[in-house]
Amino acid sequence: MFSCVRWCQPFLALLSSTLLSWGYNCPSSCLCPDHHTVDCTSQGLTRLPDSIPLDVRRLLLSNNWIPWIPSDFLVLYSDLVYLDLRNNSLTKLEPGTLSTSSRLVYLDLGSNNLTEIPSGTFGESRSLIKLRLGNNPYLNMVSKDTFAGLTSLRELELERNSISGLDIEVLSELPSLRVIRLEGNPWVCNCNFAKLFLWLLENRHKLPTGLEGMECSLPGDGRQVSLSVLSEDSFRECRGLLTLTDYLIVIFSGICISVVAIIASFFLASTIHCFQRLKSKRTDEEEAED
Repeated sequence: MFSCVRWCQPFLALLSSTLLSWGYNCPSSCLCPDHHTVDCTSQGLTRLPDSIPLDVRRLLLSNNWIPWIPSDFLVLYSDLVYLDLRNNSLTKLEPGTLSTSSRLVYLDLGSNNLTEIPSGTFGESRSLIKLRLGNNPYLNMVSKDTFAGLTSLRELELERNSISGLDIEVLSELPSLRVIRLEGNPWVCNCNFAKLFLWLLENRHKLPTGLEGMECSLPGDGRQVSLSVLSEDSFRECRGLLTLTDYLIVIFSGICISVVAIIASFFLASTIHCFQRLKSKRTDEEEAED
């Protein structure tokens, strides 16, 4: 009996291990330290791996050569909370690619070749807390509504890209923002930068390197200066300048006022004309009675 027990124990352990892992496939060339983590770091991948478990929560794909993500990639992975795509070959993200990632908390797209972050990229990823987009040397444009809906975002990294201008409305849509990195971009100290500078001045506590860690180039000679040596008065000549949007608003307002004035004049003229005709008619009737 004891010999049977000694013989059965290894068999039972093997059977138990087999049953626990039955139905769970780890992609080839990847490691799966637990049933909710897939680690494919530094495996030389040129595309997303096959057979990723549907219940994956942490997907590590950094340090590969992945050039793109299918727009429907995250549809099946509703439990995903951590996605690391750092240091790959991504050049663009299709609008809506990450719109279905309702539980995603951490997203790293840093050190890629992204050129633009279009509107609608992140959809309604309301759970996203940290977003890393730094070290994309060709990233020079962030659309106005790029981060719309990211109401829980606390940390945003846009450092060491090629961004020379940023609309402050992009940042005003992030009510939970606590940390933002913008250093290492080719900022230009012109009137287009004035509003962003004032925002940075008011939110300097959100900059890990402070204003000292950010520089902009002077329009005249291109000399780099630290934002810490600038003040609101440095942009005083910009206060009387209007942007293209301001000019369009002024023109549109002028057109509206002109149209209203024309309509009002038309009704006033019509009223006076009717009044004169009525008065003339009464006069004729009074003369006829006489």
